[in-house]
Amino acid sequence: MTAATALDIVFTAPHPDDLEIGMGGTIAKLVDQGYRVGMVHMTNGEPTPRGTPETRRVEAAEAAKILGVAHFEILSLPNRELMDGPTARYAVATALRRHKPRVLVGMAGRTPGASPDHYQAQLITEAARFYSQLTKWDERFGGTAPHRIDHLVYRPVPFAAEITHWPSRFVVDIAETMERKVAAVRCYRSQFEGERADHIEHYLRAMAAGEGAFAGYRYGEMYSLPRPAGVQDMMGLLGEWKVPPPFDPKNPPRG
Repeated sequence: MTAATALDIVFTAPHPDDLEIGMGGTIAKLVDQGYRVGMVHMTNGEPTPRGTPETRRVEAAEAAKILGVAHFEILSLPNRELMDGPTARYAVATALRRHKPRVLVGMAGRTPGASPDHYQAQLITEAARFYSQLTKWDERFGGTAPHRIDHLVYRPVPFAAEITHWPSRFVVDIAETMERKVAAVRCYRSQFEGERADHIEHYLRAMAAGEGAFAGYRYGEMYSLPRPAGVQDMMGLLGEWKVPPPFDPKNPPRG
């Protein structure tokens, strides 16, 4: 998992375990489809009541290995004090300029019942995508060259404070990678053990089942776009609907 070559897509979030919890199924599926996937954790997640920086790094590496990504890294931005501003924007944009992804995926939504880092990470991600393409500022990004990212994708937080009406949404079928998602999250033993681990697994399966049901999948992850999605092949987009009908259309009930 080196940073030597470009990546197709980068996922970023504030803490180690955020990406695995929210996007682990999609990350694993993209890897299976042959894409070069990167994970960028903005902070090391410490201090927490249950962890250490060294422990969290080992856990993040183990989770990244399970998901199969080409690269993961942990930036040195401060947990608990993560704030959108020049320093954070430069740090994330520098990573993007090094990896040159075509697609960037980040969290979206305020979580007043949880860490304020989540919403700050959304703002940082949006700004870093713009900063990544800026010219005549290379010295602020470690001498890296400008890079334009074609697409920004949001992973909305299921329990965000506001209901956001996105221009478009889509659901990724993660039925075949659900178990790897769960296994990746369980790598964070410092955060999830015993009853707490069972609770997070129940949450993961319940949310994936609910989001998947929107598109007729057993398990899914829902994403949003800040603009309408363009379609070249409408029939290809409208694939087979997997939800079973109330009866077999080839053998309808009698009477």
